[in-house]
Amino acid sequence: MGSQNDSSLQAIRYHRGSLQLLDQRKLPLDTIYLEIRDAAEGWEAIREMVVRGAPAIAIAAALSLAVETSKLDGFSGTPDEAASFLKKKLEYLVSSRPTAVNLSDAATKLTEIVTISAATATDANQVFLAYIEAAEIMLEDDVASNKAIGSHGSSFIQNQQNNSKKLSVLTHCNTGSLATAGYGTALGVIRSLHTDGVLEHAYCTETRPFNQGSRLTAFELVHDKIPATLIADSAAASLMKTRHVHAVIVGADRVASNGDTANKIGTYSLALSAKHHGVQFYVAAPLTSVDLSLSSGNEIVIEERSPKELLNTRGGMGEQVAASGISVWNPAFDVTPANLITGIITEKGVITKTGDDVFDIKGFVHKTMSN
Repeated sequence: MGSQNDSSLQAIRYHRGSLQLLDQRKLPLDTIYLEIRDAAEGWEAIREMVVRGAPAIAIAAALSLAVETSKLDGFSGTPDEAASFLKKKLEYLVSSRPTAVNLSDAATKLTEIVTISAATATDANQVFLAYIEAAEIMLEDDVASNKAIGSHGSSFIQNQQNNSKKLSVLTHCNTGSLATAGYGTALGVIRSLHTDGVLEHAYCTETRPFNQGSRLTAFELVHDKIPATLIADSAAASLMKTRHVHAVIVGADRVASNGDTANKIGTYSLALSAKHHGVQFYVAAPLTSVDLSLSSGNEIVIEERSPKELLNTRGGMGEQVAASGISVWNPAFDVTPANLITGIITEKGVITKTGDDVFDIKGFVHKTMSN
């Protein structure tokens, strides 16, 4: 079983008992896969951004534990003890990247599965097998979900633009095959627009300070032969003013129940510029990125990363470029208020605002869950 069955890029290579993650810190110059043998190595790969992107983080975490679980030959405990072992490992994995709700959502679902399995299992191996199979299904479902996001997003944006024959879009960070199990969310919408023959041009930001845009999104766009241009983060407002941009499409690490959205730092600035220039602003994310327990973005925990990412080149891995002794503030994400967002593109359709200009995300989720 692999993460994809086509020629697109693979961030995750998986067969039962074996997991390899593409080291995205080395892209675009070197393509190196790291072998992940257990949850501890999965935690480290997520924390150190070997793998990144909310959907991919969740899948990589789940599969790292699946690989460890497949090799537990000497486990002699009861089914309940097997379930307890898995739950503790999942709690540990969630601590690797706390902002991305997909990871905690996946851990919650997998915890429920092992709990149910333990209640009826006659030995620990049955619980472990139930976990492995559930993690593998998550991998398959993520690709299907992303392709549905792409299809819904392309159709909706074309309709909103009165079926204009050629559209130009801007995206931020990386939300493609490298950030998911395959195809992508926001970049998946761009891929679908291109496939539908309506994409004139895609613009991607460099995405400071880790350069996921210039290193990864640009890499994917060139790989897929999509007409594209890289811009500096600080050039986005000028781009919207001087060149015709029909829409901004970004991903999400967490969406609050009112539509406030946490995404890579710089997204909020893009949304403000889009509002000023009358450009539609879309968030593309699976429903697993929606956190109905949060009433607004004020409750989203924003992770701060190493000062080295600003002080040194290559996301902190290269030579020093900043003055020694300077203080650094390096939040990994910011929160875009719902009032700046045109629509939220999901695998079940596009969430739009009601008559009073607010998102009824809870109603949308409950409706789709009941269908």
